[in-house]
Amino acid sequence: MRVVIAGGHGKIARHLERLLAGTGDEAVGIIRNVEQAPALRDLSAEPVVLDLESAAVDEVADVLKGADVAVFAAGAGPGSGAARKETVDLGAARLFADAAERAGVRRHIQIGSIGVDRPARPGTDEVFAAYLRAKKAAEEDLRARDLDWTILRPGRLTDEPAIGEVHLADKVDYGEIPREDVAAVLVALFEEPRSFRRTLELVTGNTPVDEAITRL
Repeated sequence: MRVVIAGGHGKIARHLERLLAGTGDEAVGIIRNVEQAPALRDLSAEPVVLDLESAAVDEVADVLKGADVAVFAAGAGPGSGAARKETVDLGAARLFADAAERAGVRRHIQIGSIGVDRPARPGTDEVFAAYLRAKKAAEEDLRARDLDWTILRPGRLTDEPAIGEVHLADKVDYGEIPREDVAAVLVALFEEPRSFRRTLELVTGNTPVDEAITRL
């Protein structure tokens, strides 16, 4: 299996690349900084340097050609302003989906965030509010496409070691989850048709990952 990951140097992406190397699958990580390439090669992933804020759709489609799965795990990240929430969390997500359609890659998984479909609380920081708006718009854009998409909304992300037990459903109570467990769920969803065209929320729970998938 060939998996192309937007945001290939992100924390979830690197866990995913490590898991794919362990299963003998091929991971391709799109990165915007060439200095990140050695870290991906250390994980047996192929780095592709491409800035999704400025790339043309054909450039991204060339990377996606021949892929079995497209994973959008990019984000503007901490410290970025409201404008980059728009250009990365929404704009790059839209570009990546456009490119997947052009390249004929039907399976598409997008990392979202729990809470984007709820109104921002009074006093919410404007940058965080912009992030929520961008993520929600990116979800709406993907849902309108003729792709085998899944939107995976993890709760608060941690860097703790994987627990291996999760709660995965259309709606879950807010909680946290290690990024390593998010990556394991991503792998389990790749070929799971019960997850197609669904928005799923994910937090730590008491169900092993494989069992959580079969319960969908």
